[in-house]
Amino acid sequence: MTAARVVRTQVVVVGAGPVGLLLAGELRQGGARTVVLETLPRPTTESRASTLHARTMELLHDRGLLEPAGPLPHTLTGHFGGLPLDFTVASPYAGLWTLPQARTARLLEERALALGADLRRGHEVVRLAVTAGQVEVEASGPGGPLRVRAEYVVGCDGEQSTVRRLAGITRTGTPATRELLRADVTGVEVPDRRFQRLERGLAVAARRPDGSTRIMLHEFGATPSAGAVRFPAFAAAWLRVTGEDIADGVPVWVNSFRDASFLADRYRAGRVLLAGDAAHQHLPIGGQALNLGLQDAANLGWKLASTVAGRTPATLLDSYHEERHAVGRRVVHNIAAQAELLLGRAEVDPVRTVLGDLLTHPDARRHLAQMVSGLDIRYGPDDGSPALLGSRLPPAALPARSATALREGRGLLLLAGLGEAERAALRRTAAAWSGRVDIVEGTAVPELPGALLVRPDGHVAWLHGGVEPLETALRRWFGTPAGSAPAGAGRLAGRSVLVTHADRGPGRAIAELLAAQGALVAAHCGKDGGTADALLSSIEGRGGRAVVLRADLTDEGAVDRFLDDLADLLELRTGSAELDVLVATFPPTARGVPLPVVRRAALLMRRGGLVVAVSGSDGNGMPGRVRRCAASLAPLGVTVNAVLTEPGEETDGQVAAAVALLACDEAHAFTGVLRVAGSRARERGALR
Repeated sequence: MTAARVVRTQVVVVGAGPVGLLLAGELRQGGARTVVLETLPRPTTESRASTLHARTMELLHDRGLLEPAGPLPHTLTGHFGGLPLDFTVASPYAGLWTLPQARTARLLEERALALGADLRRGHEVVRLAVTAGQVEVEASGPGGPLRVRAEYVVGCDGEQSTVRRLAGITRTGTPATRELLRADVTGVEVPDRRFQRLERGLAVAARRPDGSTRIMLHEFGATPSAGAVRFPAFAAAWLRVTGEDIADGVPVWVNSFRDASFLADRYRAGRVLLAGDAAHQHLPIGGQALNLGLQDAANLGWKLASTVAGRTPATLLDSYHEERHAVGRRVVHNIAAQAELLLGRAEVDPVRTVLGDLLTHPDARRHLAQMVSGLDIRYGPDDGSPALLGSRLPPAALPARSATALREGRGLLLLAGLGEAERAALRRTAAAWSGRVDIVEGTAVPELPGALLVRPDGHVAWLHGGVEPLETALRRWFGTPAGSAPAGAGRLAGRSVLVTHADRGPGRAIAELLAAQGALVAAHCGKDGGTADALLSSIEGRGGRAVVLRADLTDEGAVDRFLDDLADLLELRTGSAELDVLVATFPPTARGVPLPVVRRAALLMRRGGLVVAVSGSDGNGMPGRVRRCAASLAPLGVTVNAVLTEPGEETDGQVAAAVALLACDEAHAFTGVLRVAGSRARERGALR
């Protein structure tokens, strides 16, 4: 059996359709190392979806992706459930724009590859293993098995998502009862028709620029086909519905879409995320499926890149589910309504008549056009906040000279219409986020506040004159700025620390304090997943960085596996498998320093590493054990110290403070034992 190749990265994207490729580009633009796995050995030539809506066009414009696409045909007339709908909306990209899906994917692939994404075609995912610290995705491919280890995996692998299934993410919805057949056919002459409702079904036909005719068909009363649709069956159904014979035509491709309607219960399950059709399934009416998926990628990409870079806590990813799940639910509902209007028999005709009348009223027409176009999306609670907060930035708000301000995927502070003193104060506040947020000066725009903070996906995150200070919004969306932490809080920045038994007693306090002081903490925990998850949530919720590993350290075999996993995690997060500090905490019943665990872990440590052993005060012979441990590790350049403590929550903070002191570079100057009792800590005896 061929040994599996192992690749380490930060994010694995499964699926190289337009959604996965846009996401890969967004991740690379944000600095995240990214591997894309795709089952197909080469790009598909099918263009199942070719319609882009106004909001998607705005997002592609923001990233400079429309220029290479060149001029695109578009129309202002679309439909809602087969009823004509005018898509005149307040956007420079009003209407419906035509870009074949295969071409969209090619443009997005070129961008992702140019930015450094690692695209591997012909690799089918067969296994997914998730721990608190990493994911491992195994795929079969032309070179044999491939294992990709990363911090996160995103399933962009379609309605039958393997990632969703392997992660155990459930869906809620209804199975298919009806089917819409579709094909591109050459060599036929049939009249163009737009949602023609006939006695036996629905017929659509349109001659395309390449000379083929796109035909869509639903036969009333027909049940979904058991397998792939073949052209002879398609032609026979077309004949029954329209009376036209197209059997001599040559199919370019044939497929079918069903009216199944499902929404993933979670878009995020820890280190697993879903986007595009993997998260939502519905009848692809009016191109909403592709547009919804691309907007998922635009929302997720910058958040995930910022998280793996350590700029923002992992809790930021929760906003992806909160924001996009609500949008997905709304789209699934409007598609279900359209499916009834489009595929229903004569009994839906009265509803179609009433809705058709409503669409002659400007407000009703505008409401549906903005909903389908994605322009009315607003992120955040409906708590009476100004309508602009959470909405997309109106295109008119940006000065013409700054039309490309969002191209690099950074945030934007737009200053317009304020006095110089106010502008200067806001500039000073935002300066701490330089490199994450750009500042653009403009002139006052009617009906807009004098200053706006805009997220990389173009949605407004803060308004001047609102309740929330600018600094609060900057911290929420862009993390803690470099150099702005409280005094001493960054003393361990850039260091990697392993804390054993971090899920209880002083171990938890130590892990939390060292993470708060800037260290990347690898927290060893027992089998209680809830306790481990709570620790990780606590650290990341305060802006710290941590990974969690579970193992029984009394089992020598488990210790070896644990340290292998630790090395993998360190390499994922830091690019190096080396450890700076080991904090070995042990239950009160443990006596002294368990040398085998410490010695094995020390092999991962850099020269100049530090070991701090923490044990109950009844640790018999602790000074002698520390002396022996220090002597054995001295050739490796590793310094050993110890802390003795009385068990109890009242001393946990003091123990953590003592460990933080001994974890600093200055601790190389001595080796000793500290005793912590209540609020006092005194040196127990120098060994040097």
